[in-house]
Amino acid sequence: MMLGGVTFAAPWALLLLLPLLGWLLWRRRRRPPALLHARAGLLAEGPARGRWTARVLIVLRVFALVGIVIAMARPRTGARTETLRGDGISIVIAMDISSSMLAEDFQPDNRLAVAKETAKEFIAAREADQVGIVAFAGEALTQVPLTLDYPVLLAAIDNLQPGQLEDGTAIGTALVTATNRLRDADGRSRVVILLTDGESNRGAIDPRTAAQAAAATGVRVHTVGIGSEGVAPVPVGRGVFGLRYENRPVRIDEVLLEDIARTTGGRYQRARDAEALRRTYQQIDALERAPMREARLVRYRDWYMWPLAAALFALMLELGLVWRRGPLP
Repeated sequence: MMLGGVTFAAPWALLLLLPLLGWLLWRRRRRPPALLHARAGLLAEGPARGRWTARVLIVLRVFALVGIVIAMARPRTGARTETLRGDGISIVIAMDISSSMLAEDFQPDNRLAVAKETAKEFIAAREADQVGIVAFAGEALTQVPLTLDYPVLLAAIDNLQPGQLEDGTAIGTALVTATNRLRDADGRSRVVILLTDGESNRGAIDPRTAAQAAAATGVRVHTVGIGSEGVAPVPVGRGVFGLRYENRPVRIDEVLLEDIARTTGGRYQRARDAEALRRTYQQIDALERAPMREARLVRYRDWYMWPLAAALFALMLELGLVWRRGPLP
């Protein structure tokens, strides 16, 4: 919806102004004299000043509600179209965020922190490739559907943390979720990059069945096993002197990950440290090339924060008047 050069990302929210208009009409038609001065504080000021105070409170409340509704509609201006050139690939990164990803065998940080950082580097190098994010542990969830809006993708990766999903490793569920995001993708090549540090121990979907389904829809899956050899220190709680660690064995089902990659025409790689993970992304990048294409991305400047700030200011003024004079009749 466009209004004088301003567009609204969620114009349906403006419909919330209709109940507000109805409330104002109802309030105007009722007979207020007996209620208008119901409070002794307003009577003590005299009818004229009492009416003025009540009207100011009403105006402030209406102003605040209108500001909130406009903010919900997300006004924006300055539509700017960018032409991007890239390989025309649609990529979903399926990232394990189970608690074992906190193991600190990837110096200088834990597995998840390094996986997030390298994924961000990979995304930042894209130009016109659609990318999506699926997070998984004991279940899987699409964090960001396929998009060209790379800042949104980078922010979503920053927000990934263990504990957001039931713990465990549901590789089959993650693979089906990622494949579904690619089903209607228009890229010349459709790819899943699946990163995990464990064995599949959750979910009702067998990972090999999920791989066959991905292959049937033309989706190629590159699998990455994350973790060093032997045992790795994992934080298990806090003690008197800070975090307590427990050495746990590194269990990666490499046979399964190799089978998934082979079934879909992808490649399995083991990343035992941060640098190896970076090389893995570089190798996947070299494998996934398609003819150049152009894509158009429309960017806007959001203004929702200004009506929201005005609404909060009006609410603060109303609260100040109520505190001094008493509530709105």
